[in-house]
Amino acid sequence: MNPANPTQWVEEYEAKLADLKKKSEDLQENFAASTATVKSRDGSVTVTVGPNGGLQNLVLGHRAVELGVAKLTAVILETARQAQKQAAEKVLEIFKPLGEGTEAYQMVSDAIPDDEDAEETTDTYDEIDDEPAPAPAPPPVSRPAAAPQAAPVRGRRRADDDEDDDNQPW
Repeated sequence: MNPANPTQWVEEYEAKLADLKKKSEDLQENFAASTATVKSRDGSVTVTVGPNGGLQNLVLGHRAVELGVAKLTAVILETARQAQKQAAEKVLEIFKPLGEGTEAYQMVSDAIPDDEDAEETTDTYDEIDDEPAPAPAPPPVSRPAAAPQAAPVRGRRRADDDEDDDNQPW
């Protein structure tokens, strides 16, 4: 602080506050635009996810119907994972101006899967065969309904139970 200008600290504070407000506005704008669209290797699936990793769009190409259920499922999931990773990396870039050492930056950074994880899922995709899905299990065998049981017979009241009638009218 300059003793010759006692209002300098106020001006510096206001400048820092204006800078922080601008960074916050940029962060919000860029965060909303941090979507990622990825097309599968064979072009059968295109996935778009938002900045939070949520699915925004799924497009199945003509080739998708040729893949079979199991392989198509694997392609969709793998493509979605790749799109989620790209979106998370975009979000991470947005947080850099606020400081790479901040908790927010570390939280976003920790949420991005390693490339090793992606390789494992790709290997799984490559190993899936186009075998038809197993037939559903047959429905359980139903048993006949049990025969109705007779209602219990109520006995006669004893004379000494008459005193309780006032407390229990039923």
